[in-house]
Amino acid sequence: MIDYDVCRIVEFSTIVYCVDAGVATITLNRPDVLNSFTSKMRAELRDAFDQVAGDSSARAIVLTGAGRAFSAGQDLRERSAAYQSGSAPVLGETLRQEYNPLILAMRNLPKPIVGAVKGIAAGAGCSLALACDLRIASDSASFLQAFTKIGLVPDSGSSFFLPRLIGPARAAEMVFLAEPVSANDALAMGLINRVVPASQLLAAALALAARLAQLPTAAIGQAKRQLNQALTAPLEQVLEAEAEGQAFASQTHDHFEGVDAFLQKRSPEFTGD
Repeated sequence: MIDYDVCRIVEFSTIVYCVDAGVATITLNRPDVLNSFTSKMRAELRDAFDQVAGDSSARAIVLTGAGRAFSAGQDLRERSAAYQSGSAPVLGETLRQEYNPLILAMRNLPKPIVGAVKGIAAGAGCSLALACDLRIASDSASFLQAFTKIGLVPDSGSSFFLPRLIGPARAAEMVFLAEPVSANDALAMGLINRVVPASQLLAAALALAARLAQLPTAAIGQAKRQLNQALTAPLEQVLEAEAEGQAFASQTHDHFEGVDAFLQKRSPEFTGD
């Protein structure tokens, strides 16, 4: 669990952000509405990821939700109120200005993100989970591409990540039928990495993040960049990206420490440098 007595907390109104022992935990904190997204929450999430990008003490991230859900997606009450007042922006512009920069910030962050999913991850909430590098779900979690239920199409990266994780046929079924996928089914199809009992979810996610935080952070960041590029680039570009990444990683302190530790038959002590 998170020890808030020792955790360095940054104040936000819709999320909780704290850093302890190399791990930054970002918690969506609107539990009364299943952590549904408002414009303010999207802005605060983007600010949190900007902060963690510049915080050398945070070497891995856990993203989770308060209460009984990860996120139910867009807060439709906010959208409906904007429609009624005549002030609602075109939804495409909301995506371009708010959701898309958030997803790009997550994928471009040179640090690993562990999504800890409990309850429902629906719509943009499902997209947010898919944008994490690794996903652990509670045994009661479910994933829902809810967009067609309200006459919309997938957004916030779902149409990019989903077919790459589970294949085009299963992705089409999730998107078209908009039926929830259980945690165990999500694990079987490759959508998530692990399933744990609900009572163990946060502890399991923090333990995995703590393990990642002890690894060579610069190398992890380069590897993440290469994996991102490999999703769309031809082999020649991926090979060149690997060469560039290796040229960088081979000059880091952690690489020299790793080699010394191997030769001395001891465990390495990586610092992230």
